[in-house]
Amino acid sequence: MSDYLSFMLAGAALLALAGCQPSDDKAASQDQGMRPASVSIQVMRRETVPFAIELPATLSGFKEVEIRARVAGILESRNFGEGAKVNAGESLFTLDMKPFEVAVSAAEADLQAAEARLAQAEREVSRLRPLRDKNSVSQRELDDAISAQEVAQADLESAKAGLDQARLEREYAQVKSPVTGIAGRELASEGTYVSGPDLLLTNVTQLDPIRVRFGLSERLQLQMRQDAAAGKLTLPQDNHWQTRVKLPDGTFHDQIGEVNFSDVRINPNTGTSELQALVPNGDFALRPGQFVRVVLEGAERHDAYVVPQRAVMDSGTGKFVYVAAKNEQGMTVARPAPIEVGEWVRRESDAGVQNGWVIRSGLNDGDRVVIDGMARIFFPGMPIQVTNGSAAGQE
Repeated sequence: MSDYLSFMLAGAALLALAGCQPSDDKAASQDQGMRPASVSIQVMRRETVPFAIELPATLSGFKEVEIRARVAGILESRNFGEGAKVNAGESLFTLDMKPFEVAVSAAEADLQAAEARLAQAEREVSRLRPLRDKNSVSQRELDDAISAQEVAQADLESAKAGLDQARLEREYAQVKSPVTGIAGRELASEGTYVSGPDLLLTNVTQLDPIRVRFGLSERLQLQMRQDAAAGKLTLPQDNHWQTRVKLPDGTFHDQIGEVNFSDVRINPNTGTSELQALVPNGDFALRPGQFVRVVLEGAERHDAYVVPQRAVMDSGTGKFVYVAAKNEQGMTVARPAPIEVGEWVRRESDAGVQNGWVIRSGLNDGDRVVIDGMARIFFPGMPIQVTNGSAAGQE
């Protein structure tokens, strides 16, 4: 047993001596004994890139129309499917047409009677004028005949208006949709007495275009104004941002809209101001009440550094990237560079869609940022070997 204890104590002493080795010598031995990690880099150059903002948003119909009858009557039929598309001018409800047809016939008869009375009055005036010239009748008789003609003319105009009113009410007996959209639930069934506009029959929601409402923070607006004043950012004229709708599954709606309203007031509860965009929605793929994300495009950031999203890492206290640099021994090593990131940049190319970070500070022209192979870098200062194309030749 004593020999075993002696062996264990000796082993512990050797481990303790190894742990006392100076850290510089340890790092040097690691550098000499570890193969350099193969990485790809991107050389930093200032460029002008699209500036986009992605925000949460909600959708609402362009118009929410209440469908009401303009005349009273018995509801005879419903002419639409609940939740179905209806077109502007399409009949949604039909009231009992018989009373309105009778009213039109009566108005037409009144018009014919008024026309007959006017013709009679005109004939009377024509008969009396030559007699008055011969003093065969008094001036009073002629004046009475002329007055009767004028009254008959007024009665004719009133009869025409009455016929127009009867025809209009007959047309109103067909309750039509004023917009193209999606019909809601039926709120009055066949046989119901409709007293007029006070009874709501259904709703139609116009979905093309559709409204996109979202908030823009005061802090971000202030930052954009400062960058624009410094010449770092060019904003769309009159805040007419191009608008893309990003669906919950990450895909984009195929139509692009435009911001048409920006509130100057800041909501004190949220610290944001409201914006609204109108987006074409001809296929009704977007529906009111949906929660989506909106991407505002049309601005440009100048003199920007952009690195792929995958190259930016988080240390827990901030974000950083690895930069390929020479150490004192002339070896290429990976050194962490703390950075401040800005917004995302979305780029489309033949290779697909790529997302990158705008770097607001921490990098300079010519810095060689590691964009692939970060997982092979086990500690800061680890030797690396640049393998990508022309960038490798810059070592």
